[in-house]
Amino acid sequence: MQHAVGSPLPPPHQPGHGPATGWSPAAHHPGAHPPGAHQGTGPVPPPPPAPGFTGAGAPSAPVPPTPQHAPAPPTPDTTGHVALPPGGPVTMPSAPPATAAPDPAATTLAVLLIGPAGAGKTSVAKYWADHRRVPTAHISLDDVREWVRSGFADPQSGWNDHSEAQYRLARRTCGFAARNFLANGISCILDDAVFPDRPVVGLGGWKRHVGPGLLPVVLLPGLEIVLERNAERSGNRRLTDDEVARIHGRMAGWYGSGLPIIDNSQLDVPQTAQLLDDVLARSMASPPNW
Repeated sequence: MQHAVGSPLPPPHQPGHGPATGWSPAAHHPGAHPPGAHQGTGPVPPPPPAPGFTGAGAPSAPVPPTPQHAPAPPTPDTTGHVALPPGGPVTMPSAPPATAAPDPAATTLAVLLIGPAGAGKTSVAKYWADHRRVPTAHISLDDVREWVRSGFADPQSGWNDHSEAQYRLARRTCGFAARNFLANGISCILDDAVFPDRPVVGLGGWKRHVGPGLLPVVLLPGLEIVLERNAERSGNRRLTDDEVARIHGRMAGWYGSGLPIIDNSQLDVPQTAQLLDDVLARSMASPPNW
């Protein structure tokens, strides 16, 4: 079973954000031969008499000019995608009627799943997205961050300006992707190891990039569980036990923050996804103040 990806411990308090731009392709249609154009080697027929003359040159009543029509407007983009408003934030889903319980499984949502390395964020996010009744995308910060191949700044080699910049760039890219999915009616769930003591580049950054309608949920199992799950990893996604313990300790700062917290220490992935739906239903009925 895959487990969620985490981030080595960064230093506190460094901001970062940025805009997004788009483009619109234009099509070129080569002209065709005009109707009646003569081709071949035969004799060319004489041109028709000039308007206003008949027979051997006798003048006639002037011929009214042919009405000129304005050129047709260019064909709009017909890809079927909804244009993304520049910087348009995601708003909170409309409150359901007082007599109806919120149903997150049938609502277009933007969810941010927060947790330390080994919390199970990626596994839960994928399962939750796979089993919804409405189209849903999963956007993983670490997957996007690892799109950088040459020049990838691995924080395990030392946290520096390059690794910080690549985290910020990945968050902006994920935020743009989320808004684009949502503008086209597709829900999304993002996962990231957001530290409570870094609100400007963490939770505050996600709020800027996606919008105030983003619903954050913290996934925080016990330390023994995240250590066991981290030990099953390989490559640059496996952290040292000391690093995992420090990250987990800082994540405990979410307690008392007002954000919903799920302790999935004794839950499997489907059970955690079901509990996530319950938490989101409460968040939709009474949005957290963050």
